[in-house]
Amino acid sequence: MHGQAPLAERMRPQSLDAYVGQQHLVGEGAVLRRAMKAGTLPSMILWGPPGVGKTTLARLIAAESDRPFHALSAIHSGVKDVRAVLDLAKRDGMFAGRALLFIDEIHRFSKSQQDSLLGAVEAGTITLLGATTENPSFEVIPALRSRCQTYVLESLSAEVLMGLVHRALKEDDKMAQRKVEIVEEEALLRASGGDARRLLNTLELVVNGLEPDENGECMLTNEAVTARVQQPHSGYDKAGEAHYDVVSAFIKSIRASDPNAAVYYLARMVEGGEDPKFIARRLLIAASEDIGNANPTALVLANNTFQAVERIGWPESRIILAQCTVYLATSAKSNASYKAIGQAQEWIRTHGEAPVPLALRNAPTGMMKDLGYGAGYAYDHDVTVGFSGQECLPQGMEGTTFYKPGNNPREQAALEWLKARWGNKYGY
Repeated sequence: MHGQAPLAERMRPQSLDAYVGQQHLVGEGAVLRRAMKAGTLPSMILWGPPGVGKTTLARLIAAESDRPFHALSAIHSGVKDVRAVLDLAKRDGMFAGRALLFIDEIHRFSKSQQDSLLGAVEAGTITLLGATTENPSFEVIPALRSRCQTYVLESLSAEVLMGLVHRALKEDDKMAQRKVEIVEEEALLRASGGDARRLLNTLELVVNGLEPDENGECMLTNEAVTARVQQPHSGYDKAGEAHYDVVSAFIKSIRASDPNAAVYYLARMVEGGEDPKFIARRLLIAASEDIGNANPTALVLANNTFQAVERIGWPESRIILAQCTVYLATSAKSNASYKAIGQAQEWIRTHGEAPVPLALRNAPTGMMKDLGYGAGYAYDHDVTVGFSGQECLPQGMEGTTFYKPGNNPREQAALEWLKARWGNKYGY
């Protein structure tokens, strides 16, 4: 490996046995290891976060399968480049039909670019190895996805990442000369964001700036890392997969009444540059969907939060978002209204729309009055107790219950109020 290459490139494993992580795919007896031994390698999509070994794995598969390897980057390549590789693969003599085509960041290919691969993958002209950090369900067209196996590469554990660090310090000639001792590892791991490539290149940057002590040794500490790496890496991409994962965790933490987790995921979004109005909209939805009438003030506060965020903007609006997040997370919860509308919609889809009772219909014209529109309507405010008990559901639906009060103090009080008026009609 060229001496001027970055440490991550110098440390790229040269055999599958030296490859770390992803043992569920390449370990002894694992799916890819078996496929390679059997010579039945399928076209595949390698899906995982940055720096977990997608490109390295593709290159090692090619090397250990002894098959021609062509690599394209979706950022720089187009349909013309794809067709050139496909033509080459067809004319590859004894290797025809055995070539591997690796496309990095395949999610960046347009639909037409992905379409250009279909025939070759279907015919077996090439075996496709696509790498993506984005969910293939959203970013790879169904026709191509159905012709490939999707393999998920997992985030590397701190143990695996630090194993790479120690190996680099021992095996890389440049690193070994520096005689580095790892005193603290937290800041190094934090700066990597779980990305092995970033980890090793950060390690090289930091080590090159260390001053040896009187014994010629260099001490790698948290302070040494933070002095050279000012901003921890954020894996959050407001247009990517993390956008959906983090906001999902944010809402579910609020639902689970865990303010600490909710604020953590809020901070992830803030640090990742998420649109504050997007966050405020999610809080509005959660206030109604997950809290509802267990605490109606939650919706009022969430709506005021949205308005305040619009007026203030970053960075101060993060404080307002945090206040609302904590309030929602620590509020009583109910999804009774959310379930009620869902069940009512399902009723309509199943049974169709029933006629509105004549007594409840509007009668703006004489003809409508003559037809009985509005006849027999009981005006509740004219009744002493303010409750007429009039049937409002269509004929045949009497007593159908959609709203079932939640098990929280406010809705239990509403339940008693309903029982006092409707008795057992709705099963309350």
